[in-house]
Amino acid sequence: MKLTRIISALCLLPLLAAGPVLAQQQPTLHERQQQFTDLRFGMFIHFNIPTFMEDDWADPDASPAIFNPRKLDCRQWADAAVSANMSYGCLTTKHHSGFAIWDTKTTDYNVMNSPLKRDVVREYVNAFRAKGLKVMLYFSILDTHHKIRPGHITPAHIAMIKAQLTELLTNYGAIDAMIIDGWDAPWSRISYEDVPFGEIYGLIKQLQPGCLVMDLNAAKYPAEALFYTDIKSYEQGAGQHISTSTNRLPALACLPLQQNWFYKTGFATTPVKDPAKLVNDIIVPYNKAWCNFILNVAPNRDGLFDANALAALKAIGQQWKNEGPVAPLPENEAPIIAENIAKHQPANGSWSNDMNIMDFGNDDRFGSTWQSNPAVKQPWYEVAFTKERAFNMITITEDKQRITAYHLEYNENGEWKSLPGKGTDAGRVKIHRFPRVWGNKVRIVIDGFSEAPAIAEFGVYDEKR
Repeated sequence: MKLTRIISALCLLPLLAAGPVLAQQQPTLHERQQQFTDLRFGMFIHFNIPTFMEDDWADPDASPAIFNPRKLDCRQWADAAVSANMSYGCLTTKHHSGFAIWDTKTTDYNVMNSPLKRDVVREYVNAFRAKGLKVMLYFSILDTHHKIRPGHITPAHIAMIKAQLTELLTNYGAIDAMIIDGWDAPWSRISYEDVPFGEIYGLIKQLQPGCLVMDLNAAKYPAEALFYTDIKSYEQGAGQHISTSTNRLPALACLPLQQNWFYKTGFATTPVKDPAKLVNDIIVPYNKAWCNFILNVAPNRDGLFDANALAALKAIGQQWKNEGPVAPLPENEAPIIAENIAKHQPANGSWSNDMNIMDFGNDDRFGSTWQSNPAVKQPWYEVAFTKERAFNMITITEDKQRITAYHLEYNENGEWKSLPGKGTDAGRVKIHRFPRVWGNKVRIVIDGFSEAPAIAEFGVYDEKR
């Protein structure tokens, strides 16, 4: 199906098909986050067209004819997960090269046009549920086959993403979480404005209110708050590591059992990661820090786990048991899901250091800062808009905690007014929510500090909830 027809396809999808899922009274987000951390340990399954190549970044023009797992049996995967005492699975429904392994109506580039001609997502959810396991799905925003990549994204692409997520969230029963990849990452360069995060998040919650949304690429955001995700994610293979001593957020850490996320020739005879180290160095300490661990196991080209992977999973299950709920999850601020309207807008401020001037404070890079000159007794920093904008939340992220007292103001019709509401201080990240106001400037006035303040990002948002 051509992309110009995607919008029509979206309108025809059975949005209410999830009936029983929506009819149940839904737990609060905090309760769902607690339930997720209580799961403790699960299985990531990278299985897609890269399985049949020697590169995890598959050729976007690879023929569906190569996707031919002759012995595919998702029941073997589920049995292996049970042997490791895992609680859930998560399958790569579509990876970065855009091949869909479910019976989608949005594109011909899917499993039904491969030699397999079977809906892998259907077989996976059925197999895992039959063993009492929860089911989650992985979905990539980056899609090089359909040119959903920087500089090429159109409204039809966004409609296609929504249509595909709608299929996944209406045709396969209750999905506990969607793990999103290829979005707002340095390597994908698809921003939350290019593909609007708020719209996608809202669609998922509309279709399945209890489904958690996890952006696997949220590593650039500070560890003290949930920016654009319900669960803070750490991809350990990319150098992202949770602090087990300071974390207070619901979290997910992931790592492959084998050397790569997708199967490679030689996996059957190459040693996998040590089960004892996975248990003692990761699962046990991470669970104590409200971090769920998801271990990737890559099926081979027949669609089965190799014997060495099965043995490792069984060994994990012999050394580790799920002892039930973890400690009560601390209360945290709701996730930030709205567009940051302060990003790259004209900024101004009091005297700053030459190498830390105003535009570093809203450049969408948490590694750069606006920093006040130490001589300034009451520093201030402001962002201006080209016209009056509505907003109801501000975030202040310092490079480290220096600010001890501050107040916020907005400019309406040339007059500075104090912002109402109550802020929360989670260390270096401060979140301030208030009833919606309109203004063309926003500023922070810093009334107290331990040393010259340095603001990494000053965010302004208009949240819809």
